[in-house]
Amino acid sequence: MCGRYALSQPPEILRQLFAAKGEVRDWRPRYNIAPQTPIVTVRAMPGGGRELASLRWGLVPHWAANPSMGAKLSNARGETVAEKPAFRDAFQRRRCIVPASAFYEWRRSAPDRQPFAIRVRDADCFGLAGIWSSWTGADGQALETVALLTTEPNVLMADIHDRMPVILDPADYERWLTGTAAMAQALIRLFPATRMEAWPVSPAVGNVRNDAAMLLQPAPAQAALF
Repeated sequence: MCGRYALSQPPEILRQLFAAKGEVRDWRPRYNIAPQTPIVTVRAMPGGGRELASLRWGLVPHWAANPSMGAKLSNARGETVAEKPAFRDAFQRRRCIVPASAFYEWRRSAPDRQPFAIRVRDADCFGLAGIWSSWTGADGQALETVALLTTEPNVLMADIHDRMPVILDPADYERWLTGTAAMAQALIRLFPATRMEAWPVSPAVGNVRNDAAMLLQPAPAQAALF
């Protein structure tokens, strides 16, 4: 799964990295992003091109009776995303990219559930595969939400957790956003472990009220994973 991540790059950098247009309201660097909060995404525009959009993390299908369903749908398994009723329409029609500087995961085998920060070595910011949906309430107001896709872990992540987010190579961004479902399904694959790094961080990341750059600093007396 993926339950927390960080994004420190400002909109002007994101527009360059993802060839996107648009602004992000109330932007600030965030180091402990959690579900049920607004997050920055990149999606295709109807007339062509890409835009930055702020969507709530936790997908609410367009047919849901109420938006509370999104609290349980922050992640979608890549192996079944094309089949599950909650996700299949979004996967077919509304895929997006979620920029991230790093993501966090907790090593389950550790007695104290040691948290780790993980990132792509050769990129200050990388793209996670996502899907989005628009739900309309009784008042006519639209709520746009997003889920992150996960897959089996590569050899680096396997030592930490049994799932990891789907990381997209920049060369595949356009295919993910605008390609057919079959093309997108082919991109749900392991990201090379040799291009990633992980290191233990403070348990403070477990509290969503903590949101500072120090959360990404290596924990004292801990060795990084390679």
